[in-house]
Amino acid sequence: MLTLLLLTLLQAGPTCDASLAAHVYHPQRLKVLQACVQVSGTIVDATKGVHKNGLRHEADGDTHGWLKVDPQFTSFLDAGNKSNEGGNLVFEVVCMYSVRQADAKAACKGYKSTIKVPPVGAHVVITGVLVQDQEHAQWNEIHPVTSITVVKQ
Repeated sequence: MLTLLLLTLLQAGPTCDASLAAHVYHPQRLKVLQACVQVSGTIVDATKGVHKNGLRHEADGDTHGWLKVDPQFTSFLDAGNKSNEGGNLVFEVVCMYSVRQADAKAACKGYKSTIKVPPVGAHVVITGVLVQDQEHAQWNEIHPVTSITVVKQ
């Protein structure tokens, strides 16, 4: 059942920060499906216990998190999400971690995200750009994430 906060957030409509596109490493690998969306769901562990926060720490400085989407958002998932991402929607907060990949350093130069990712198990609304990663298994993801709002911790 949707809470009043969740309904209010989703009805307000998404507002995305277009300036974050400048911090996406190799943006040509991402096919934009929707320029700005909101999706609700529960954060799940994308690391199988490796990181307490459940987030993969990518070499390009981004997070690689998983969102078990609420039923009304299952259309955001594709075959790649189902086969390679545990049936979850990927979300990437850009420039969250130190960049270890030489050719990705320019994307984060002078910028570090201040977005706080809630813990595994939190029910959230994530706002950002819905894209399909044209590499890997062509899964869908929110990349870059503009905001994450906790509905229930």
